[in-house]
Amino acid sequence: MLFRQLFEPQASAYTYLLGCPVTREAALIDPVLEMVERDLAALAELGLDLRYTIETHIHADHVTGAARLRQATGCKTAVPAASGAEHVDLEVREGEPIMIGTLRIDPLHTPGHTSDHHAYLVGDRLFTGDALLIDGCGRTDFQGGDAATLYRSIRDKLFVLASETLVYPGHDYQRREVSSIGQERARNPRVGGGRTLEEFVAIMAALDLPRPKRMDVAVPANQACGES
Repeated sequence: MLFRQLFEPQASAYTYLLGCPVTREAALIDPVLEMVERDLAALAELGLDLRYTIETHIHADHVTGAARLRQATGCKTAVPAASGAEHVDLEVREGEPIMIGTLRIDPLHTPGHTSDHHAYLVGDRLFTGDALLIDGCGRTDFQGGDAATLYRSIRDKLFVLASETLVYPGHDYQRREVSSIGQERARNPRVGGGRTLEEFVAIMAALDLPRPKRMDVAVPANQACGES
């Protein structure tokens, strides 16, 4: 697999470029509007044809680059069906793999951060969006979020994967790039180790996080796949 991990500093957001070395088809997971030119340059450098942009969920902290990339390349937009988004070409559902050439992308419905959230498993790599972060997890206080639901998503869908599965998060505010299921299962301070459901719910309730600065712009824009 051809692979690039790309970083956007304002939201500390990762975009992932996945390419099939046989067909030269590619996908971008969670593209950011302001970084479209960077993404197009990466595709050109690797000689890849963008087939899909794929969202993990409706983001509240940045606007997707999906519409701009579709205009530039003719690619299709893939968004979780549960989001109810408009201008979607492919509705993502667990149990319905997305094929990018020879690459198989398996969606895993992992609600709790948002109700529509999906992670994506590609071989031994797991793209966890905002559900599971390195030594953390996504917040659960808006967009259908629920701490108990997120706990079950992480423990029952993600932590059951092989320990050596690589974890690529949707964000990291310290620029850490990768973890593993074994590491997060053992030591994630919010949800790893012997952390109980009750303890996790209490931790999440006590976070008292500020509202995302761009939420009022980002959520409606992302519900339209970035179309203006």
